[in-house]
Amino acid sequence: MTDTAIKVEDAAEPSALAALKIGPLPITVYVPAALVCAAAVYSGKLPNDVIGGLSVLMLLGFLLGKLGQTIPLLKRIGGTAIMCLFVPAALVAYGLMPETALKAMATTFRTANFQYFFIACLVAGSILGMPHRVLVQGFLRMFVPLLVGTLSAIAIGVTVGLLFGHSPKETFFFVIIPIIGGGLAEGVLPLSIAYAEMLHRPQGELVAQMVPAALLGNVVAIVAAGLLARLAEKRRDLNGRGMLVKTGDDDILGPARSDHPIDLGLLGAGIVLSCVLFVLGMVLAPYTGIPGPILMIIAAVALKLTKLLPAEMELGAYQINKFMSTNLTFAILVAMGALLVSWQQLVASFNPGYIAICTTTVLAMVTSGFFVGKWLNMYPVEAAIVTACHSGLGGTGDILGAADRMGLMAFAQIATRVGGAIMIVIATLAMKVVY
Repeated sequence: MTDTAIKVEDAAEPSALAALKIGPLPITVYVPAALVCAAAVYSGKLPNDVIGGLSVLMLLGFLLGKLGQTIPLLKRIGGTAIMCLFVPAALVAYGLMPETALKAMATTFRTANFQYFFIACLVAGSILGMPHRVLVQGFLRMFVPLLVGTLSAIAIGVTVGLLFGHSPKETFFFVIIPIIGGGLAEGVLPLSIAYAEMLHRPQGELVAQMVPAALLGNVVAIVAAGLLARLAEKRRDLNGRGMLVKTGDDDILGPARSDHPIDLGLLGAGIVLSCVLFVLGMVLAPYTGIPGPILMIIAAVALKLTKLLPAEMELGAYQINKFMSTNLTFAILVAMGALLVSWQQLVASFNPGYIAICTTTVLAMVTSGFFVGKWLNMYPVEAAIVTACHSGLGGTGDILGAADRMGLMAFAQIATRVGGAIMIVIATLAMKVVY
């Protein structure tokens, strides 16, 4: 090797290292930032406020999220959520989380109610940011498979729960609904707030009870999607190759949302709109008996369907949703793991009966989607894969990726986000009657 070649290789190494990112931060920025934060934590100088709390939550969230996206097997089964929830819960349980950091997290997440701000921006933006055409036509297209799949999942899940000694109420509210409620940040988190308010139980206890179901359901859906893709390779008559309807008019939905340059003014409008919708929910809650976060979801859907908002306001809500989900989802999951999830309760939940309920619930939904889709002149494999997304953790990319069907994203978003929002509202109203 010549001296010139050696010099080229030596010059390439630092640039390769600089290209490595932990979240949005280059490693050359992340490491100094993490050292500064660690020094503040261990010297007791970390501010006990939103600044200190977000510093710890975001840096730890970026790191754990990166690991979850990198570890070979883990990245295929929702590894980011697993790492961001399980590691902080374990650190707290074994006394390895510094008290200074824990206090700053609690101040940010609980005292400053940052979880409510996150939910407002994420949920409102998710619904308002979905193009009206996608919402209406996509939902109409998927209504029957989702309805039959959901009813089948509930019936089979409750039956299996009875076989393992679980009451129908326990199985429905704390296992099945978390699976089909739209994921963790948009499903379990607002659901836990509503449940805690109605049942007068600690939110952390409820989160620890529901998180394993959401995670297990996602894993089963990913595996099922992968197996369906293998089936499609052998049975061409069942394979739409990414096309859902046999008439070939899937493109009527178009993309979920065309990309627009970030507008700082619209970001501000999106924040105000999300917060006002949340405040509206809190104002109406005492008169309806329905928790505020759930009323916020209902209000957002109503605004979307009636087209009362200018298109640019909806775009603002969408852009703030993307900002929050891109930069703060990992941080919120870390906060949930450290402050809400009991490690002992989390581990204890993974028992044969619980696993059986989660598995059969998702498989019943997928199987129903397969046969109902075939009856409705859809390609059975694609219909089953989209229905499986009803049990996704929120992004649906891991499920579609396992089946190599990313072109179905618009339909998958309907199944996960709209289907999840509907189930959260139904579950909350049902709990008001049952409990």
